[in-house]
Amino acid sequence: MADEEPILTDPERVEIPADAAELAHRIVEIASDKKGNDIVMLRTAELTTMADYFVICSGRSDRQVQALAGAIVDQLREDGIRPLGTEGRASSRWVLLDYGSVIVHVFAPEEREFYGLERLWGKAAQVVRVV
Repeated sequence: MADEEPILTDPERVEIPADAAELAHRIVEIASDKKGNDIVMLRTAELTTMADYFVICSGRSDRQVQALAGAIVDQLREDGIRPLGTEGRASSRWVLLDYGSVIVHVFAPEEREFYGLERLWGKAAQVVRVV
């Protein structure tokens, strides 16, 4: 049982881009255009099967956290890419966007410091950092 691959209930709904690096760079570009703070792209492919890349960024306020997450979702939707899932949009302090090969974390500054994802994934290669 442990060696079996998970079964997707509706594989037609899953849109996974062919090039995870291209998607991650596009997300960094969108976050930067929307004035996201301290944007970091980590290559996690060698450390986990969860995702090839994490993109982590901060907003200066709850409103900006929500705006950053919304801009990423909206602009990627225009490119024909939809998230597999989202978490935290109502609370606006930490929004997670799951794009399969890329997971995006948009934080309020206090939550980002508290959870310390960069420390937790310290062995991941830092591909991009926009301060």
